[in-house]
Parts: sequence; structure tokens; C-alpha cells
Amino acid sequence: MAAIDTENRRGILRLPTRPISLEDRYDPPANFLEIDVGNPETHGFGNKRYTDYEIRMKTNLPVFRLKECSVRRRYSDFEWLRKELERDSKIVVPALPGKAWKRQMPGFLRRDDGIFEDDFIEERRKGLEQFINKVAGHPLAQNERSLHVFLQDTTIDYSSYVPGKVRNS
Repeated sequence: MAAIDTENRRGILRLPTRPISLEDRYDPPANFLEIDVGNPETHGFGNKRYTDYEIRMKTNLPVFRLKECSVRRRYSDFEWLRKELERDSKIVVPALPGKAWKRQMPGFLRRDDGIFEDDFIEERRKGLEQFINKVAGHPLAQNERSLHVFLQDTTIDYSSYVPGKVRNS
């Protein structure tokens, strides 16, 4: 039954609330999806150098086959995911952090380590984490096979990937 605020004489209707037990306050949320991008590692030498990032996911959403997993992804893998989502889904896919073309110029033209500098890697990591959380948080994107491959498969086999939707497990 609704109550009327008699103290201020306004017609504010308030719905009665039920007390929440201490156990309920500390239970995990009904549905959750947590994705962290971290632990960047740079591999290779010279013009074959690249940085990849660890993607850690925890969820209880039934659409995901694995409830906890960890994979490593490069910036180019994020570009692939974005392209696939733009092609196959009906959502507006957020932008990725920039490519930093000036930082990719040959070392003799720069006085720093370019895209392999710690500050740049950290800024990119933050941007990639924002990107993947926005994408994965969208209910329509959660049904896209490309997102599942990106988050849960150890490697992405681009040659055998078939676009499509996934069904709840």
C-alpha cells in the first residue's frame, strides 16, 4: 500500500519496501559479466614486435559456455571483433582507441619507444577495456558468435570462423 508524505503535505506515493537480509546484500548479483584487460606483454624484435593483453572474463550469464576464462589478444584481434560486430549485429559499435600512427614511425625519427612505451601501452589497455566492456555489456552483442570466439577461444581461427548467433547453453 502506498503512503502519503504528510510531513511536507505533498502527494508523494511511496511503495513499501521489504527488508533485505544480510545474506542477500552480499550475494553475487543475479546476472553479471566482468571483463578485465590487463597484463600486457610485448613479444618479438624489430618490426615484428607486438603487444598483447590478457582478457579475463567471469560471468554467470547462460549465453556464455565458459563461466570463467582467460585469453590473450592483440590490438588487431580487437579490430577484427569490431569489424565483425559492425557487419553482423544491429548495434552501434563503439570506437577503438586510436592506432597512433606517429608512434609507429621508424625509431630513428622518434626519441621514444613509440607504441611500446609503458605509458602508451597503459593508455591503450584502458581504452581496450572500456571498448570490450561496452560491447559485451550490450544484450544483442552477447549473442554474437564473434564476441564468444574473442572472449573464450584460446586462438581465433580467422580462416574457419563462421559469423552467426549463439544460443543459450
